[in-house]
Amino acid sequence: MGKHRRPSRAARVSANVAGIATLTAAGVVAGVAAPAFAASDDSRGPEDTGLTQAVVISDVMADNVGAQAETQRSAADEAAARLQAEETAQKKASDAKERHAEAERKIKEEREAKERAARDEERKRLGTYVSPIDGSYVSTSYKASSGLWSSGSHTGIDLHAETGTSVHAVAAGTIVEAGWGGAYGNNVVIKHNDGTYTQYGHLSSIDVSVGQTVTPGQQIGLSGATGNVTGPHLHFEARTAATYGSDIDPIAYMSAHGVSL
Repeated sequence: MGKHRRPSRAARVSANVAGIATLTAAGVVAGVAAPAFAASDDSRGPEDTGLTQAVVISDVMADNVGAQAETQRSAADEAAARLQAEETAQKKASDAKERHAEAERKIKEEREAKERAARDEERKRLGTYVSPIDGSYVSTSYKASSGLWSSGSHTGIDLHAETGTSVHAVAAGTIVEAGWGGAYGNNVVIKHNDGTYTQYGHLSSIDVSVGQTVTPGQQIGLSGATGNVTGPHLHFEARTAATYGSDIDPIAYMSAHGVSL
C-alpha cells in the first residue's frame, strides 16, 4: 500500500482562495491570491488556512466600506455647506434689496416733503401783502375833499415820500398799466391774484412794463412829483377794476390783508 503525499503549500493556498472567492468583491481576491500562487512547493512556513485568508479579506473589505462611507459623509457635508452658503447669500441679497428699497422710499418722501414745503412757502409768499413804501405814513387820507381833484374828493391816499424812494408792489400780480397817467403822472397799475387792482402815481421813474408779473415787495419804480401834485409823494389807490372811479378804501383793503398803513 503506497503512501499518500501531502498536498503542496501552493495547492492548499489555491484551494483556500477558491473556497472564499464568492465572499469578496471583484479585485479583492486578486490582491490577496497573487502572492499565494507565487509560492512553491519548496517554501516552508506557517501553514495557511482558509480562516486566515477570510480574516484578511474581511479586513480589506471593511476598510473599503469604511472609506466609501467616509467619502459619502464628506460629500453630504459639502453639499449641506453649499446649500447653507447659498441660503445665506440669498438672505443677504434679499436684506440688501429691502434696505435699498427703504432708503429709496425715504429719499422720495423727503424730496416730496421738501417740494410740498417749497410750494406752500411760495403760495404763502405770493399771498403776502406789504406796504408800498417802507417806514412811511399817510399824509392825505382817502375821500379827503379838495378842489385839487376833479372828482372833488381824494380817490386814494397819499404816502409821504421824498423823490427817489423805492416803491413796492403790495402783492403778487401782473402789470396792466405802466406809463403816463395824466393827472397821476407816471403811474403803474397792478392786477392781483384775487382780481383786485392797486395804483401807484406820481412816480419819478418806472421799473416794470405791461404784462410783467411781480412779487410782493418787488420794486416797481421810484417816488416823485410827476402829474398834478404840490410836492413829492406816492399816490396809492385800491380798485375793483383797472379804470378810474372803481376805487375802494385803501386803508381797509390793506388792513384786510394784514398790513397797517
